[in-house]
Amino acid sequence: MTGTAAVLLGAALVLAALDWVAVARRIAPLEYVCKPAAALAFLATALALDPASSASRTWCCVALGFCVIGDVFLMLPRDAFLPGLAAFAVAQTCFAVSFALQDPTALRLVIAVVLVVPGAVILARRFVGAVARGGNGSGNGPGDGVMVPALVLYIAVISAMVVSALGGGTVVGVAGALLFLTSDSLIAEQRFVAPRSWQPLAIIVTYHLALAGLVLGQL
Repeated sequence: MTGTAAVLLGAALVLAALDWVAVARRIAPLEYVCKPAAALAFLATALALDPASSASRTWCCVALGFCVIGDVFLMLPRDAFLPGLAAFAVAQTCFAVSFALQDPTALRLVIAVVLVVPGAVILARRFVGAVARGGNGSGNGPGDGVMVPALVLYIAVISAMVVSALGGGTVVGVAGALLFLTSDSLIAEQRFVAPRSWQPLAIIVTYHLALAGLVLGQL
């Protein structure tokens, strides 16, 4: 890691920690600043790295850019969940390509598919079923015609990202991918199934740790 990347990573972690405080104490102005700033700092860190693969780093940076866009949508005072979901779906696709450029092996990919697909099916049944029962949190009622296919698509792309990570990523990169899946599963649980007081902090902590892992996975 270059000295510049180390400094930027430190800044990203500080901004992430400030955002955790903002979420825990419900300080909206601080969150509006620190959430996108932290993602931008992780993007700057990735740009400053001396990566194992320049092509993989490029796709990772594009993904982080879409994470910034998704962060902005999801923290707006109005409900912009679907645009945020779309931005993160593009991000997950780019992360998947990034991992695919890290020379995955056939054996690791087969094992990844066997491990990830059943879990993805369980998550899809849980969250899509909740939306179909009217638990979409958007006021659109049961069987919402947009949310269901959007969720199915998102679960597919984030599952593909995790498979790609398990197939070719480093240990740190795999950890980042799994933390991203954890964070997004908590978001879906909170929005569609059963909101709990501890979820917002858990979501943002796992999200920022995921970004750190995905960035450091480029080394």
